[in-house]
Amino acid sequence: MHLLRPRIIPCLLVQNKGLVKTVNFAKPKYVGDPINAVKIFNEKEVDELVVLDIDATVNNVEPDYTMIENLATECRMPLCYGGGIKSVKQAHKIISLGVEKVALSASILEHPDLVSDIAEQIGSQSMVVVLDIKKRRFGGKYEIWTHNATKNTKKDPIEFAQQIEKLGVGEIIINSIDNDGKMEGYDLILAGKIRDAVSVPLTILGGAGSPDDIKTLVEKFGIIGACAGSLFVFKGVYRAVLISYLSPQEKDELIVI
Repeated sequence: MHLLRPRIIPCLLVQNKGLVKTVNFAKPKYVGDPINAVKIFNEKEVDELVVLDIDATVNNVEPDYTMIENLATECRMPLCYGGGIKSVKQAHKIISLGVEKVALSASILEHPDLVSDIAEQIGSQSMVVVLDIKKRRFGGKYEIWTHNATKNTKKDPIEFAQQIEKLGVGEIIINSIDNDGKMEGYDLILAGKIRDAVSVPLTILGGAGSPDDIKTLVEKFGIIGACAGSLFVFKGVYRAVLISYLSPQEKDELIVI
């Protein structure tokens, strides 16, 4: 019998070449050096790593290829990089530096056909779209935001997820702006709505505060990507910086057959 388990994925946010952690996409707190974090995650045998440069798109700058190459060289697990990617050429260059997956967000919302263009060049499995999603205060409608949650696209995440699935996206990362950094659990309702709408691999991000939150997500949805930032960089109620990961025993408890 083949044992399949969900992917447990730390998410690192980069700003000014340093690691930061946000709450509701705001108040970035410096938590250290990206390469140092990668070295620790190597030792802990992390399933996969997501690194998002949260400045690149907002400041309209090219991806930092030197930093990406340094991360890819150090990384002993599959690496997904996002931030500032707007073209097939940029995506191709990042893959050529040793990165397994590229993640796009704002540029895909403006030009959805980029999904198929990039997927044709680097393969669907390497083409990831991140959807940053916020719930409207009145009416409870979910909408996709971009540019670190400063621009509301007014797009419906379910319809858009279906659109990019048809265009050949390999994976969708669902990031809850409302739950980001709160460490109070994932938005399971949002995850369920997207899961019911598409069959492409999903990774859920935003809100994990304990291994139990990951367990709840996995028990509900089975083989899914469980992504977390604060959980793997902070320790305790005072949020002291400590890079950590699930123990082998904790991971074994998440096996899905």
